Parts: sequence; structure tokens; C-alpha cells
Amino acid sequence: MKKKFLILFPLFLSCAALSFFGLSFFLKTWIFKVPGVLAFSESFPEAEKSFYKDLLKETELEENLNLKISTSLSAREISEKTYLLDIFVPTTDFYDSKSSIDASALTEKYTSSDPSLIPVEKLTNQLKLLAVEENGVENYFLDTFSSGAVFKYLDLETNSEKDLSTFKTLISPSLKTFPEKSNTLSLLQTGVTALSRRMNAKLAEVEAEGKTASFFTENIAEFLNKFDLTHTSSESSFSELATSANICSDPAMIDVFKSGGIDIVELTGNHNLDCGVDAALETLETYKSLGIKTFGGGENAEDAKTPLEIVQKGNKITLFGFNESTGGATTGDYPGANQFYEEPARAEIAAEKEKGNLVIVDVQYYECSEYVSDVEDTTCDAADSSAGDQIGLFRELIDMGADLVIGTSAHQPQTFELYNNGIIFYGLGNLFFDQSWWPGTTRSLAVASYIYNNQLIQNRIFGTVYDDNYQPELMSEEDLTWFLDRLMTSRP
Repeated sequence: MKKKFLILFPLFLSCAALSFFGLSFFLKTWIFKVPGVLAFSESFPEAEKSFYKDLLKETELEENLNLKISTSLSAREISEKTYLLDIFVPTTDFYDSKSSIDASALTEKYTSSDPSLIPVEKLTNQLKLLAVEENGVENYFLDTFSSGAVFKYLDLETNSEKDLSTFKTLISPSLKTFPEKSNTLSLLQTGVTALSRRMNAKLAEVEAEGKTASFFTENIAEFLNKFDLTHTSSESSFSELATSANICSDPAMIDVFKSGGIDIVELTGNHNLDCGVDAALETLETYKSLGIKTFGGGENAEDAKTPLEIVQKGNKITLFGFNESTGGATTGDYPGANQFYEEPARAEIAAEKEKGNLVIVDVQYYECSEYVSDVEDTTCDAADSSAGDQIGLFRELIDMGADLVIGTSAHQPQTFELYNNGIIFYGLGNLFFDQSWWPGTTRSLAVASYIYNNQLIQNRIFGTVYDDNYQPELMSEEDLTWFLDRLMTSRP
């Protein structure tokens, strides 16, 4: 028996070996394993194939790996088999008054390599980002981050988890980062707010009907609340002495700021002392108690000149507010606005730029006082319509290092311009105000700044208009286009 076993054992081993080699050959495993092949879909751009070939040239794939490029007008979910490669956004000239394009036109721009459709990392505020209209809805990329653009994806097809892991390791260093809600700060700046005079009288009327001061924000609150930060320039302090004839605010008017989502109040105005020092100081305390930040004015001269620094979403912004107007400033130990002095301003702006901060300067300037009730008066559209050299001062502030300069005292909207890589809005007009009989005073511009990687990558212009009830609302796209075209004919 033992002898028979010794004879059969080598035969058994031979059969086992042959079976193992045969099965390995048939299943393409062990030494007979065939490496996976890198393949591309039929529509894969030829110009991009070499990048992925180079990326994987030192890698032996476990399974076949097929790569496909796809695009979408809305963001898709990212996974180990899907990578976002690029985002292309539609742009136009800064001075173009149109605000949107149709979704079909966006697709056409991509397929035709239209130069106005640019990678989002090349977006600057020297261009105008367009919203994309689809099914009656306007999608603005910097508001949604998931629409209003062409999203370019790389899709992987493979059954190998190892190959997916290897690919991820290799491609990760070359993937781009993009603006998203977590890293892009939106700041809305609005013009003059004076919750006073006839607005006080109107408040008494609506309170008698059981309403509050939030009545004034009914048509605009949703818009004002959608930004990370919302600013206005308030020209009146809260006081029990408020009447229908003075520029003081009924204390109940604070509900306008609450319901309107106001986060920042500028105090460069020349009427905040109209109801006395105590009212001005108490108003400052009210803002503090509500967590509303202030700048451009304060409880004394030292406090008033302190700029507002904002550090949020990885961005650093400094807001300066200067009064170069007809009173209201403080020069001592009493409340008031921050008086503009050229040399200190130059040094202060330079110091903030040295810190790497984005600098925005707001200016309370001399008022243009041309008002007509029965026709459209364009006198105040031009920035040189006010006393003094408004154009020269605002441009000088850009030359000092400011990235954005805004006139927040004009009671009628004024023109705007690009200047030396900065942007100037000479006057925003009235957001909440009580003069409804002059067409010019019922309107305002609201400027949304989008900050990403500490860069001001876009300014979006909105228009508002209020009615006889002093309730502002957004202008229609048609009215805004008409108005922006008009303002731009007056630019320097």
C-alpha cells in the first residue's frame, strides 16, 4: 500500500499543478493576470487624454478603467466615481445692463467655446456675472453655488476599489477648489435709511391697525435677509421725541432693522444728533444689545474713526466710513460721525491693506439737491452734480488702496464706474425714506459684494423703489435695465 501511494503521489501533484495553472490561465489570475486598460469614452476631449495617461503611466490597473467627461447645468453629487473638474460661469461687460441669459444660450456658449463663458476661478468684479434663466427662474451662481453655471465632471467606470483609491490619490493634488456657501461671503450694502418724519406718522396709522414697524419691510424683507451680512446707512437716532416733522425715529422703528435682517449700520449721516446726544448714545446701545455692528460714527471721535473689521468664512474685510458733508461729525468726547481727513485716511487704509484685508470705504458726501415731482430729472445721476469734487475724492480713495468705494448719502442714485481695478458707486439713493412725490428719491441701488479667497470677485446691482406707504420692493428686471442704462450714460 505504501509503495502504491509513493507511485501515485507525484501523479496527484502533477494533476493538481496542471489544474491550478489551467484555472489561473482561464481566470486570468496569478502570473496569467492581464492588467486593466485605461480607456476613454468616445466623446472624451482629445486634448485632455494625455493628462490622464501621464497620471496613470506608473500604475498597473487591477481592472479596466473607463473615463468619461460630462457636463450639467446643475451640480451633481460628488463620489469616488465622480469628480468636479471645472465650473464655467457666463459673464458680460461690466457696463452691460442685462442681468441674465437663457439656459439654452448658456449651453450654446459652452459647446462653441464662447470666451464670455469663463472658468469661475477667473471671475473678477471687472466683469459682470450673469444669472441663468431656466423655466422662469433666475439662478445666480454666487447665490446658489449649484446652478447658474456649466458644471464639468469626470466619471469613472470600474469594478476595482483599489483602482478607485489609487486614482483618487493621484488626482487629488490637481483638483480645483471652488466658491461655495462655506467660503464665499455675501455683503449687501444699501443706501440711506431715515425712519423718520412721515414714516413716523405712517407707523402710528399701522399700529392703530394692530401692525408693527415690520410693515415697512413686508415687500423687501426676504431679499434683505438672504445675504450673510446686510448693511444700511442710518441717518436718524431713536427717540421718544420723534414726530412727523423731525428726523428722529420712533423707538418702535427698531422692528424695521430686526425684520429687515440689518446686521451693520453705518453712522456717517449728518442727522443722527438731531434729537440730542442722549438719543444718539442710547441708539448706539440699542444696536449693541441687538448684535448690530456699527462703523463710521460712534460715542466719541476716537470710537467714530475705528473701522469695522469682519472676519468670516475665511475672508477679512475692513469697512471705513467717512463724513465729508454738512455737519454731524464729532471731533471730541461726544457722539457723531467720523470726519474725513485725507492723510489719516491714507495711513489707515494702507494699514488695513498691509494686514491683507479687503477694504471698502463708504462716504457721506454733499447732497445733490435737484428734485422734480412731475418729470424724471437726471441731474443727480452724474457724480459731479454735488458740491465739491466728488469724482476726485472717490477716485483718490481707490488710489489710496480701497477696493470698493460707495457713496451712501445721495438721496437719489448716482452713476458708477470701474477705476484702477476698483469700483466706485457714487450714490445709492434711499432705501427707507419718506419722500414719495419725487421719482428720484423713491429709488435706490443695493450692491451685493461677493468675497472669495479674500478677493472681491463680484458686485451685483439690484434696484429698489418704495411707494406712498414707504414700503420698498425690488425693481422689476425691465425697470432696473432701463435705470442702469440711464445711470451709465452719466458716468465720468
